[in-house]
Amino acid sequence: MSIEAILFDLGGVILRTEHQAPREHLAERLDLSYEDLVRLVFESESARKASLGMIPAQKHWENVAARLSRPASEIGRIRDEFFGGDILDRELLALIRSLRPARRTGLISNAWLDLRDYVVKNRFADAFDSIIISAEVGLLKPDPQIFALALRQLGATPQQAVLVDDTLANVEAANNLGMRGLLFQSPQQAQRDLENIIQSTPR
Repeated sequence: MSIEAILFDLGGVILRTEHQAPREHLAERLDLSYEDLVRLVFESESARKASLGMIPAQKHWENVAARLSRPASEIGRIRDEFFGGDILDRELLALIRSLRPARRTGLISNAWLDLRDYVVKNRFADAFDSIIISAEVGLLKPDPQIFALALRQLGATPQQAVLVDDTLANVEAANNLGMRGLLFQSPQQAQRDLENIIQSTPR
């Protein structure tokens, strides 16, 4: 069956922490290990609530500051330093745009309610036919329901779809649904794997 829809994760795929130094310096300043800082921001109960849309992103950052015993006035600086080494891969976005209109593309991200504003501000909403943000739909990958929602929006069956994601559990969940899951390791590898899949499933 031919490939009609290709879904991409954001964090770790299109938006990657290419430079560790800003986050390392922040962790050192806060007297934390790098790993503990990442867990606090991304894996805490507050982060889970933000990712499900139960609290806004700002409230999550207020919770982070409180856990760090830092005043609310430092939230902006902490947030900026934490993401200071993140790079938006414009070349990968160009590749995604090139897949259209022959195939439909989707963004599917476990993210907070401020992500859509980020996408619009950085001008890459046009790369996708569908944008699924966990906080907006109340579902988190690897829940099969969030993949089913994305497929409905793209008008594709699981057998017609590919997921590119850097988290193995998400890739495995996609495979279990009948999709083709690609574990992202680098832009070059992802492009090669996508080309191989598309070429092996001609229309």
